[in-house]
Amino acid sequence: MCCLRVKRGWGKKMKPTNTFSRRDFLLGISVTAAGLALTPKTIAELLAQNQGRKLGVAMLGLGGYASGQLAPALRETKLCELKAVVTGHPEKGEKWAKEYNLKKENIYSYETLDRIADNKDIDIVYVVTPPALHPEFTIRAAKAGKHVISEKPMATSVADCTQMIDACKKAKVQLGIGYRMHYDLFRKELMRMAAAKEFGGPVKSNGTFSFVMNQKQWRIDKKLAGGGAMMDLGVYIVQAAQQAANENPTSVTAHEEPKERPEFFNETEETIKFALKFPGGSTCEGVTSFNGNGSHFKAEGSKAWFEMTRGAFNYSGGVGHTSRGPMNYQWINQQAAQMDDFADCVLSGRQTPVPGEMGRTHIAIVMAIYEAARIGKQVQRKT
Repeated sequence: MCCLRVKRGWGKKMKPTNTFSRRDFLLGISVTAAGLALTPKTIAELLAQNQGRKLGVAMLGLGGYASGQLAPALRETKLCELKAVVTGHPEKGEKWAKEYNLKKENIYSYETLDRIADNKDIDIVYVVTPPALHPEFTIRAAKAGKHVISEKPMATSVADCTQMIDACKKAKVQLGIGYRMHYDLFRKELMRMAAAKEFGGPVKSNGTFSFVMNQKQWRIDKKLAGGGAMMDLGVYIVQAAQQAANENPTSVTAHEEPKERPEFFNETEETIKFALKFPGGSTCEGVTSFNGNGSHFKAEGSKAWFEMTRGAFNYSGGVGHTSRGPMNYQWINQQAAQMDDFADCVLSGRQTPVPGEMGRTHIAIVMAIYEAARIGKQVQRKT
């Protein structure tokens, strides 16, 4: 069975909760700050919870993000390491085994996934498939007794998100969402300013996240992706707006722009504009597209402002200022910080600051945006 010593830590040190509260949201800011400053002593103390061994990660889905970002990041992590892969392509498994020195028996297919229950090398499964497949693999991994990270967007429906959350709670394993931006140093400053109420009352924010898609891929396959640019890129703006407002929106409006390449985007939106309204008076206007360029975010209140003029949602290259002056942060590997913090949570029993409940809330907001665009009217939602 899966690493029982890890699961005992989870059960003994904290009780899983069914809701992601505002207190949890604020707590996530402080614990994230601690998680990024892992000292040798802290690392040793955490690993002592697992007999000095790093937690083993099984990468499920070996596409571009897994191979280009996550696997390289696992060479830098201090609390976890790549120990297995799950893939539908045997040749990929063999390639990864050679590159990352993986045991032959730690190469799984989607059909043999359930056998990981008997593999003590694996503590965490990172699901990096198209969103429509996240529920099945998350639930199967949880049933196998493994903690789970689901890449964003969490799923293609709120109901699927709930099934994922329930399965992990039933199995008493942690479920985290791959929100790398939560660990970005610029974003931490935005969250700090919001938590400290430095903006001064309601916050007006706006964001753009777009790139030009030139080749057909699953991101514009409605069945696999659940939508287009809004699902893949717009969710980043939604998360940033929530962090700036320090609460969830209560209403949305949206408009899908006419398609410039309708034959290419024949199943999903190409460009969508949306607006969020929050109960405390904060607002956000967002634009996301698979036929444009931009990665910008600004939040402004009566007393202070925060702006990323470049690279607001990118892996690197961020340029930003606040009303105090330039933000001169050293680059960090967002993915390494994200996965180390999740491993920290598993080892210490702390709840991840990016739980399934957060992912479900974002999907609910995205679904409301799609509905608002469809009917051409404001859509109300519960916080």
